[in-house]
Amino acid sequence: MKVRVRGIYTTALTRLFLDAGDDVVQASPPIRRRFDAEFDAETHDVAVETTDDRQGVGLTSDEAAVDRARERLRAVGIDAFAWADPAPEGAVFDGRVIETLGGGAVVDLGATEGYLPYRNAADHVETGDALRVQVTASTPPWDDDRPQLGTEVRAHDGLVTLVPGQEEITVATHDDAAGRELAGMTDLLDPDVPEGWGIRWRHSATEADMSALREALDGASARAREMDAALSEPIGDPGIVVPAAGAWIWFGRESRFALDALRREVSTTMPGHHRTKAAANAASSGVDLAEALCSFEGGGEFPFGVVADQFGPVEGDTVRIGHGKPNGRLITLGSGEVVERDDEGTVAVERTMSGGGRYDALGTKREAGDTALTKFREGRWWYPTVYRGADGERKGTYVNICTPVECFPDEIRYVDLHVDVVKHPDGRVERVDDDELDAAVDAGHVSEQLAEKTRQVASSLERAL
Repeated sequence: MKVRVRGIYTTALTRLFLDAGDDVVQASPPIRRRFDAEFDAETHDVAVETTDDRQGVGLTSDEAAVDRARERLRAVGIDAFAWADPAPEGAVFDGRVIETLGGGAVVDLGATEGYLPYRNAADHVETGDALRVQVTASTPPWDDDRPQLGTEVRAHDGLVTLVPGQEEITVATHDDAAGRELAGMTDLLDPDVPEGWGIRWRHSATEADMSALREALDGASARAREMDAALSEPIGDPGIVVPAAGAWIWFGRESRFALDALRREVSTTMPGHHRTKAAANAASSGVDLAEALCSFEGGGEFPFGVVADQFGPVEGDTVRIGHGKPNGRLITLGSGEVVERDDEGTVAVERTMSGGGRYDALGTKREAGDTALTKFREGRWWYPTVYRGADGERKGTYVNICTPVECFPDEIRYVDLHVDVVKHPDGRVERVDDDELDAAVDAGHVSEQLAEKTRQVASSLERAL
């Protein structure tokens, strides 16, 4: 398959796809230099883009290619998770407005919801309106945002986009001469574009040959005809009208270090390259400078203390606890103060609890003024939380088993693996929620390999407590 890759994981994933026998296309100048190779400027079967929060990648385009790429990426590491996208970019839905907000409307799409900014709507929008919309920007399952929608549909195929109601040929490029040349060449392709659709080329098309341009136009034209057929039908109940393919991959800490190893085959790579870049946008330039100045031969250990001193967290900071779930959802367990942090990767977070109810699995009463001290350790498969009353009396210890912890500047991140081990105030140790792990395996959210690792960790903790 032909793959287009962008973002902080590009070098490693280019190596991965090439090793699998795939063709990487539309490569950026840095990738061409690192691989000392020429890459075709053909249209792609699947696009791989780093998510805005740098935690993973999104896949879009051809269904078969998305499925193949998804399996390749899920195999990167034991803590890589993959989920199908219910509303991928480019898909067209019939929807119904269920709520209007200050800047846009919430639209029921059937299997999920989307957000239609008023600026993307051709007409005034009110609650109850039936609309035909296209996904213009999708969102990963761990993000709280809804996929963004528009009422104007477009047909995409890698190098080109067909736009209804546009008559002229346009080229999105900073190279005016190359743009004029491509616009002039388009007629030579004898394009069979449906009536009423205009041609908008991407910048990467200026480097493509005639056969690649023709392939892209044919693909976009076929999709435009599919959309024309759908648009001729009346709007029905919320649901998909013109499908598209998409998936999301979340990389855990072990997966990021596996990607480091792949990148190291191509270019100088510091220990924790992807882990550091995932922590903050500002980290990228620091990593690039370090790799330009140093060799890092033999790899070495991830310099947690150095990275945390520069970007956080440090004592006194407030961090969120990002409790990921194997189905892709992200739950924030609240925020706390960093009361301890060392250079080996320990980050202790203290929270003051509100009253009401009882602590899960422990059964002890939750009262106002209680404190929860959680000690996270970068890279560890579990973390303990000790609950105490306002008088200092211990109310129990709850040990959460999870994918290797990552202590980012503003948030502690991991994916919860369901099984937990608790120690009651009377010293009794109990293991809970094995059935939830089994259900996650049956649902395809957790691999059997990861589940077995989880059970091993739980057994070790039972003995240790």
